[in-house]
Amino acid sequence: MPEKISYSSKIAASHKQVWVENFKQAIGVISNHKMRSSLLIVGVAIGVTTVLAMVTVMSGLGERIREDIVSANRPYLFVSRMDPFGDSQERQDMYRRKQLTAEDMAALGEDCATVDKVDLQIDPGGRMWVLRYEGERTNLIQIIGSSENFGSMYSIQVGEGRFFTGFELERSRRVVVLGYGPAKDLFPNRDPVGKRIKMGNHEYTVVGAMKSREHIMGSIGDNFAVVPFTTFEKDLFGRFDDYQLGVTIKEEYTLDEGEEEVAALLRIRRKVAPGDKDDFHITTSETFKEMLNNITGSIGLILVVISSIGLMVGGIGVMNIMLISVTERTREVGIRMAMGARRRDILQQFLIEASTLTGAGGLIGILLGLVTAKGVSNLIKFPYSVPLIWIVIAFVFSASIGIIFGIYPANRAARMDPIKALHYD
Repeated sequence: MPEKISYSSKIAASHKQVWVENFKQAIGVISNHKMRSSLLIVGVAIGVTTVLAMVTVMSGLGERIREDIVSANRPYLFVSRMDPFGDSQERQDMYRRKQLTAEDMAALGEDCATVDKVDLQIDPGGRMWVLRYEGERTNLIQIIGSSENFGSMYSIQVGEGRFFTGFELERSRRVVVLGYGPAKDLFPNRDPVGKRIKMGNHEYTVVGAMKSREHIMGSIGDNFAVVPFTTFEKDLFGRFDDYQLGVTIKEEYTLDEGEEEVAALLRIRRKVAPGDKDDFHITTSETFKEMLNNITGSIGLILVVISSIGLMVGGIGVMNIMLISVTERTREVGIRMAMGARRRDILQQFLIEASTLTGAGGLIGILLGLVTAKGVSNLIKFPYSVPLIWIVIAFVFSASIGIIFGIYPANRAARMDPIKALHYD
């Protein structure tokens, strides 16, 4: 038994030595053919840079979209009469359902142990308004009716003044919190707080102005204003406006527990019979995240496939260069075979050389890709999100390109006739 272990150790050491020698020889060949090797390495590096930069920027895009659209501070539920992702015919049928109410909002806040905060919002169904102050006016903006919880539930910060209060909501006061866009349009060089602006046929007092959200959609993401939903009902309500509830869940409960409790209470309040389908729809923040992940993931995959074409071109370059290298070193191959080298040793030699070339290109491409992605992310103000798994994939894929496209030249070298190879001039 000890003899077997000793023999196996010798075999393993011999294989390791062959690998080391082949790697050293690959480095030597690259060093002796600097121009040819450099061009190939640069080609692979450009391909890897493109792929990794694309993946990193797309990952940052996904993070940015999640921050901007899935924006509650805690996991939340979005309750509406209809499925926001349903088809148009389903939505028409769902419009006949009973509206959600302020009483539903109060009941969820008081009777659901899982619920942290509730906000009732009125969706104006695409209607837009122009706000005026003295000689200034805004572009068309959206006006949202909401409760006093709107600002604290979502990632919207008040820059000047304050958000309206529960007292102002109860009294249907004509107060408004301006988004960054309309505040800048109406009051470019002065404090908006306390000013009275014209909204529709009524005057509203500005109690606050929001900071810029730096939304992915640019200024459009700041182009809105918020008023108490009771005031909206009194002054601005339209026939096709829709009531919706936003519900955040306490930290000690899961999103599923919150959804189950909210659904049970709404079924009771809306008198949905046991066994009947809900006459409302609950969408969780996780659903929004999954949808966004699917969208950005699909787009990212398409872009990666397109940008990977550059690596395929680099692979063809590997094959051409390796064929030239095999031809130039025919006599060397014949000498190695005459000295006892097996076909698999020759095959291994050329494959290591090819994968070393593309692997070096891959490492350079990874560094350039990360630097490029960092620069692009800073330029377009996306989070710099580096998926570590893609760094590994980029390197493995670049090295694999050398193996895949180097198989034919390496196999050609391994199948040479040693006699003919030794007589090759």
